[in-house]
Amino acid sequence: MTRTMLYIIQIGFIMLLSCSGGSDDPPKDEPQNSIPKSLTLQIDVLGANSSNLNGDGSGKITCNATAINAVTYGFKIGSEAEVKNTTGTFNYTCTNEGLNDYVITVFAYSSTGNAISDFKKIKVYVAPKGPQLIWSDEFNTDGVPDATKWGYNIGNGCPDNCGWGNGEKQYYTNRTNNVKVENGVLKITAKKESYQGAEYTSARLLTKGKFDFTYGRIDVRAKLPTGAGTWPAIWMLGANIDTAGWPACGEIDIMEHWGYNPTKISSATHTPSCSGGCANTKVGETTITDYASAFHIYSLEWTENELKFLIDDVVKYSYKPAVKNSSTWPFNKPQFIILNVAMGGSWFTIDPNFTESVMEVDYVKVYQ
Repeated sequence: MTRTMLYIIQIGFIMLLSCSGGSDDPPKDEPQNSIPKSLTLQIDVLGANSSNLNGDGSGKITCNATAINAVTYGFKIGSEAEVKNTTGTFNYTCTNEGLNDYVITVFAYSSTGNAISDFKKIKVYVAPKGPQLIWSDEFNTDGVPDATKWGYNIGNGCPDNCGWGNGEKQYYTNRTNNVKVENGVLKITAKKESYQGAEYTSARLLTKGKFDFTYGRIDVRAKLPTGAGTWPAIWMLGANIDTAGWPACGEIDIMEHWGYNPTKISSATHTPSCSGGCANTKVGETTITDYASAFHIYSLEWTENELKFLIDDVVKYSYKPAVKNSSTWPFNKPQFIILNVAMGGSWFTIDPNFTESVMEVDYVKVYQ
């Protein structure tokens, strides 16, 4: 082999090594760099229309994001923590009452961790939240009243409190003759009948030991009985009555009605400073002529400073003593609810022709 031929072979070998040993292409298992692009964000406020530009007051919004090359999306409301998902849809409920601005930021992430973002500023209206229903009975199940909500006073009050302290003539029972739920209402029936030594029977339901509350609003929709001698009442007593006694426990009479004075509806308070027949008994009276033929809503609004008594949402009477102490204001502790129809009292008589009459209660609702 000549020297020239050997040189040509060496040069070819070097060139072969140079071509096969290097390349600008990445290894086949190395991922391509993916960049999200064309990010869009659509925000819908629930109930928004030409009349309610900033929503229906629920505060609910729905965010929808899309982007090319995006596999994950992130959403931030103001300075709150980012929430990620793969759908691009995010639901959120704004809670600040009134009309407020919210900044919503969206992020779009690719499979290689690259991201782009965008944001929008919107106004959302959140309706002020009123009192919340905490307890109720709407008497929708026929039969006996719900035993988890109601108990009974049984008897005539003897031996400790004969006539229930007022000279009443009825004997309270829990018989269906006197108390039942029927056609969506609670019926408390006062009857003239001989029973356990008494000439009249009726019922008194109470939530003592089952439910009591401090401050709030109670609504009772009721239709009242008729007849001289009837004494229906919707009222409350302090849950501490067994230890504090009456009237130290406080009594709130939301509605009282006496059949001998049929168009007068009364509301009252009883405290150590004024109870029973004291000269300045705290009583409010109003006139209702259809008390027995139509349902009315008897209500109490109870705050730490005042008691307001309402009928059909109209304030009829309030109690707000200038000086509040244990004597004038025992109404800073829990009270339970009482519904009853009494018969007769120490200061009025019963119509001898009376046979029976019913108080109907559509519902009892308590709000705080």
